[in-house]
Amino acid sequence: MATPTLERAAERLAALLGAPGTGLRDPSEHSANLIFEAEAVPRPLDRLAPPADAWAVDGGQALVADARCLQVLVTRASRVRFQGGRCVTEDEGELRAHLLGGADERAAAVEALGLDGIAADTSVDVNLLRDRWEWDAVRQCVEEADPGALVLVDGDLQPDWRIPSSFLGDLLRRATDRGVVPAGITKHSSLARGGAPLLGVLELEAAEAVGPRAMWWAPVARTRASARTDTGAGLQVVAARLDPDARFAFRVDLPAGADAAATLGRLAALCDDAAFPGYPYPLAVADRLAACPGWLRSEAWLQLDELLARAGLSAEVRDRAFTDRHRLMERS
Repeated sequence: MATPTLERAAERLAALLGAPGTGLRDPSEHSANLIFEAEAVPRPLDRLAPPADAWAVDGGQALVADARCLQVLVTRASRVRFQGGRCVTEDEGELRAHLLGGADERAAAVEALGLDGIAADTSVDVNLLRDRWEWDAVRQCVEEADPGALVLVDGDLQPDWRIPSSFLGDLLRRATDRGVVPAGITKHSSLARGGAPLLGVLELEAAEAVGPRAMWWAPVARTRASARTDTGAGLQVVAARLDPDARFAFRVDLPAGADAAATLGRLAALCDDAAFPGYPYPLAVADRLAACPGWLRSEAWLQLDELLARAGLSAEVRDRAFTDRHRLMERS
């Protein structure tokens, strides 16, 4: 039998999902930078020829050892390159280990980031660590890409708020100079309309407006002038369904100066894989490469444990620091 609080939650949720209001918003940390359209209206989208050169970047992380006040994590940023429809580069990326915690926690962690413009007292967590090196991989792709290429990023095109805004501004300028278009694809977006998930609402509306198997896109928002970029370039945010067989639409971030319909048409040509209809298959490959599965975490822990032993730490000290007492209690 449902509790009264669950019943009230269900009533409220049903009201939001059943009759979403009008007002576009994004409750995430980046929402202050966005100016939303009055309404998001789906428009038909044509699939164009694929880009001759396409890069994709995704990041992964794993917690290797957890003493709560001390943590060892590993991160990596993977890159793949497709040319002429073939995957020509698969780069898993360097597996980087990070120690969080300790008396000099913030200063040491910030120094390890190797970025100018970050204060020594900045809080550092796995989100910042992963983002820092993932965006460095994006920068490398922009530099190595051929003119006319797409550089695909998993997630939006706004780095962690602690990364200096000049980084994104410099990257967008460099991409423009080289004739390269970065595009961020968000699988699970926080965009909302009247409190309800925007993409779900648009998917239903587009099925009626342009057809159940039609590809479509809809402008959603733009960043404020100079916000997060230190330039007037900025970004545009759209929603798009990129394959006739796709069940879902995605949020796509593009540079403000990009021709959205043309860029999305080229992107759609990379989204016709039978396993992931509507999602760029170069990003699916990058996601697989970047993943840090359980065996990798276990291998990293064995290596760490051996190094700690060589440093003179006894097995008892290591065990008492990193044994998961909560898990032991669950097993008892």
